[in-house]
Amino acid sequence: MPALSSAASLPDQSARVAIITGGNSGLGFATASALAARGARVILASRDEGKAASAAAAIGDRAHARHLDLASLASVRDFAAGIDEPVDYLVNNAGAMSATRELTVDGFERQFGVNHLGHFALTNLLLDRLTGRVVTLTSSAHRSASINMDDLQWERRAYSPFGAYGQSKLANLLFTAELQRRLAAAGSAVLSTAAHPGWASTGFRIASGNRVLDRVSAMVTPLLAQGPDAGALPTLLAATGDVPGGSLSGPRRWGVRGPAALTDPSPAATDRELAGLLWRVSEELTRTAFPLRTTAAG
Repeated sequence: MPALSSAASLPDQSARVAIITGGNSGLGFATASALAARGARVILASRDEGKAASAAAAIGDRAHARHLDLASLASVRDFAAGIDEPVDYLVNNAGAMSATRELTVDGFERQFGVNHLGHFALTNLLLDRLTGRVVTLTSSAHRSASINMDDLQWERRAYSPFGAYGQSKLANLLFTAELQRRLAAAGSAVLSTAAHPGWASTGFRIASGNRVLDRVSAMVTPLLAQGPDAGALPTLLAATGDVPGGSLSGPRRWGVRGPAALTDPSPAATDRELAGLLWRVSEELTRTAFPLRTTAAG
């Protein structure tokens, strides 16, 4: 079974190009740093241009900063239009969590809009230039989540921060699986994979709406969780390891920490009918579509 216990074990990445959303901090920065250390050129896609520039400078001359706001489909389109070269890895890493219902520029519930729809649109808009893998980050929160296709934007339900976050992370896995099916049907060599970091201390703050819970989490996580370098190992395995399309990588030890290895998603994440429906709705919402033609064999 493929596994990764250290970024030092990564294969040579010379001449590879990677785009990492949210690459200016946390897991994204650790992923970008590891790939660059092995020779890859990395593009840090971030809505905070100043932080992205500082992160790129810290990594070195193999890193470049580019503006990308996943909460704006116009920004996603502008970013994609500015990529004029083949890209080996697209790492859909950036994520959002909010304690209250917030909306993106386009009117989507923010967690669903940023975590799923922004990456969905970005992937479709870049797919004709991708040559290697699309890696989408999910979370163990997907295991207790469900998707309400009749109220994706939480307009008719009492807003649940954890419920909305879990829905977006389950959507990430359904997207991963459906994208792999479409790539295979098109005869593409590109693979769609997913990763979850386990319990990692990255600066990403839990916003549950419960002040006590959020405060306890903020105090305990830095003490007990693994750091961003270890948390990035599943992403690096999903991007560079000998893993099959549609697979999920995560920490080996109870799904919380330790070396990266393949793991199983929840049953809901393997629902083909739901994945197909979510894909069609996401196409309508983002006004983007899978750009490759299905082969006769597919």
